[in-house]
Amino acid sequence: MRRKLAMLLCLLLLIQLSLIPAYGAERVYFTAVGNNVLPLSDSTMPFWSSGYVYVASSVFTGAGRESLGISQVVNNEKNRVVLYSGGRSLTFDLARYTATDNDGQVYYPGAVRRNGTIFVPAYAVTRCFDLTYSVIEVRRGSLVWIRQSSYTLSDSYYADAAEYSMESVYADYLRAREQMEPPPERPAPPTGTGSGTSGTNGGTGSAAVPPAPQPKPAPEPEPEEEETLELHGQKIYLCIAAGGDTSGLLDALDAYQAQGAFFFSPEQMEASGNLLRRMSATGQSIGILADGGGRSRSVARQLEDGNRVLSKATCGKTRLAMVTGGGRNAPEGYRTVQAEISGMNLESRSASEKLLHQIASRRGDVTVWLSDNVTAEGLRAFLAAALEAGGVCAALRELS
Repeated sequence: MRRKLAMLLCLLLLIQLSLIPAYGAERVYFTAVGNNVLPLSDSTMPFWSSGYVYVASSVFTGAGRESLGISQVVNNEKNRVVLYSGGRSLTFDLARYTATDNDGQVYYPGAVRRNGTIFVPAYAVTRCFDLTYSVIEVRRGSLVWIRQSSYTLSDSYYADAAEYSMESVYADYLRAREQMEPPPERPAPPTGTGSGTSGTNGGTGSAAVPPAPQPKPAPEPEPEEEETLELHGQKIYLCIAAGGDTSGLLDALDAYQAQGAFFFSPEQMEASGNLLRRMSATGQSIGILADGGGRSRSVARQLEDGNRVLSKATCGKTRLAMVTGGGRNAPEGYRTVQAEISGMNLESRSASEKLLHQIASRRGDVTVWLSDNVTAEGLRAFLAAALEAGGVCAALRELS
């Protein structure tokens, strides 16, 4: 009986595939919640942006709500969407591009609106509500699978089990697209310029005069394709001088799970105990900024003073040093940072694009000295672009 049922399902699948139009070879993104593969449409199809996969918030209605236990409320007046389950809630503010849970924790990035549909990052939802998600390569493209953490099926096993359902919704998707395509235009019949009937009917009027040929309009120039940068796992070591917005820069790095190196003068370290402890706990690198042209203290003395303060704040020391003001090297035992790229800034989105092009033009890992010419906005833009290009922003370590 099982064999007959399996053969019947295969036969139905083959019939369905034979009905799929030839243009159905493009890649698509399926969405599945629990055991259900959801209907496929261009307006709700998941997509990647800045390293995050986004799903339509409407996933958390109908079958999605039943499988995941999460509901949504959209408030268009306040430009917000709220997901909630039991005592947990996650509020997305579309204007601020952030989300906040009921404990006050802020998530970045937030929701976006595309052609009237609200999309939310899968990572924020699954993290807040203790769910699990996967992006699985399948026959027609990719499958975004969201489920309860208690699910024990592997990604490959689930993808195999869901293949028939994916083919079914894919066929429905193509049929819907085919119905929406406008019929081909038919050329309009020629019209005469004289009065009366045509000469072929024996009428007395003059024959219709065909219109004079009109010059063809010049073809519009095709839009230039945007240049796509590929970093292929290239490591980027961002080195930044600590300043007024160091906390905001750390927020940006944390949001993108990226790392960098921050350099403090001994005096800055005295007033930055909380920041130093935060960096130490989150894996950011800490270095000492020394003035090589200073007359009151030698470079060695500045490094010694900096490590004394760092030890009090974090119970640790550093061997990373950036020497400015004419000096080049720190004493033996320290790693003096020598940057391949310097003199750049990260104060805006356009500046981040310039820096990314500089990095892409080099081979191998790159160390970038930004001094204090960086803002949280510029850093966020750079991290998003670098992640999308396949780069890795890592923390410079004491050993090269």
